Amino acid sequence: MQNDVIRTQIISTTKSTEQSRPVNRIQAFFKRTFDIIFSFLGLFFLLPVFAIIGLAIKRESPGPVFYRGLRMGKDQKPFKINKFRTMYRQTAGDNGPSITAFGDPRITKMGHYLRDTKLNELPQLWNVFIGDMSLVGPRPEDYQIALTWPEDFKKEIFSVRPGITSPASIVYRDEEKMLKGESFMDEYLRRILPDKQRLDHLYIQNLSFFTDVDILAATLVVLLPQIRGKKMDESILFGGPTLTLFRKIVPWFLIDIVVATISVGISGIVWRLSAVINLGIPIFITLALAIAVFISLINMLLGLQKVSWREASPAYVVDIGISVGLTMLVLWLINRFWLTDPWIPFSLFWLITITTYVGLVGVRYRERLVSSLAYRWLLFRGSEASFAERILIVGAGQLGELTSWLIQRSTYSTLFGVVGYVDDDPKKRNMRIGQVKVLGPTVSIPELVEKYSIGIIIFAISNADQTSRDKIKSICDSTDAKIIVMPDLIKKLEDAFEGFKPNGNGKRR
Repeated sequence: MQNDVIRTQIISTTKSTEQSRPVNRIQAFFKRTFDIIFSFLGLFFLLPVFAIIGLAIKRESPGPVFYRGLRMGKDQKPFKINKFRTMYRQTAGDNGPSITAFGDPRITKMGHYLRDTKLNELPQLWNVFIGDMSLVGPRPEDYQIALTWPEDFKKEIFSVRPGITSPASIVYRDEEKMLKGESFMDEYLRRILPDKQRLDHLYIQNLSFFTDVDILAATLVVLLPQIRGKKMDESILFGGPTLTLFRKIVPWFLIDIVVATISVGISGIVWRLSAVINLGIPIFITLALAIAVFISLINMLLGLQKVSWREASPAYVVDIGISVGLTMLVLWLINRFWLTDPWIPFSLFWLITITTYVGLVGVRYRERLVSSLAYRWLLFRGSEASFAERILIVGAGQLGELTSWLIQRSTYSTLFGVVGYVDDDPKKRNMRIGQVKVLGPTVSIPELVEKYSIGIIIFAISNADQTSRDKIKSICDSTDAKIIVMPDLIKKLEDAFEGFKPNGNGKRR
């Protein structure tokens, strides 16, 4: 009965999950190297702690110091997990449930302390050292329970080594205290097990060295008595400070150093065309490094390191200007009143400011600039261009503009080019909406398809009557282009907001 419930819960949890991400061999090598080094150091330095705990266990109750339970490991191979024994020695056939609940009489007084502090898990460092486990990974499940899991779920979870700690073990570090009463097993199967499996899936999908470092740091933090009872945010486990540092801050800092170095070099060359200045290469490199450091610090204060620049609003151009302006003002004041030798002219600072600003905006909005150039090239080349699929949008209203915006922000934006709109509103003729021009009325669709070698026509009209829509669709069907009808998202949003309008009693409908 238990196994049937577990199987049902796992299937419902994993039905909508994505395909498991393949494990990178280089990443796996570094992860294993990290495990060997730190498990060895842990075993070496914690040997006196092991001895003290072992003596305390033997003194309190008879039986072995270590508990060795059968678990399922990487590639579905069984192994024996090592823990300090926390229960009284059981007689044959009297093992009880595999899940322990709050107030379980089988747990010794020393066992309660070991479980609360998680010290009972320390012997698993040996499992890590010999390769059965990793420092970070999905917690190893009882072998018999794991056999009941669906094959696709087992293939994903056991594609990596189980770990001493994991996001699930951090979130549910007080699992025993959550399980109370006679129906604790039902509560575990209904609520806790599916969520632990969801967290394991997320861990595997976000697997990286820096994620492991964040999880190890979070594990040490939650063991502190002041924090042990507080909830841990999942965003810290899958996108914590280490991952943020090396994925968002460090790469942009290195890019900004390159941009600043090129900007200082170009400004110096331009300056020397009209005036003599010889500051030397070390001064220029130091200045470029200082610019990158100050810009990175100000960007962090402004929150720009959290911006996804691929989808960023043009409004952030102003924020970049503020960051560059404050940086150059501070450096100029330092040079003017503190480090006066060598003295750098204000006009040279101004030139460096302009070139640095242009460079920083360029690298952050590079994909959008490339897309814009691609669109312009498509229009210039007409039917001779062949590097991208050309799109014609029928309708230059809100839905058409939204369609253009979605295409430009998509993963395949460089493979598609929106050549233009067609719309029967004479006021919009030859106007540019966003970056795209209204090329003509709907009757000109066949001519435009032939002229620009249009491959896709997106029908994005929301406010026309059915007769007009059918007429325009028949024009589109007369061409060789593929027709895509855009769902009327604007209308659906309006209908949704209509339901939130207050009625006569001041209440939402």
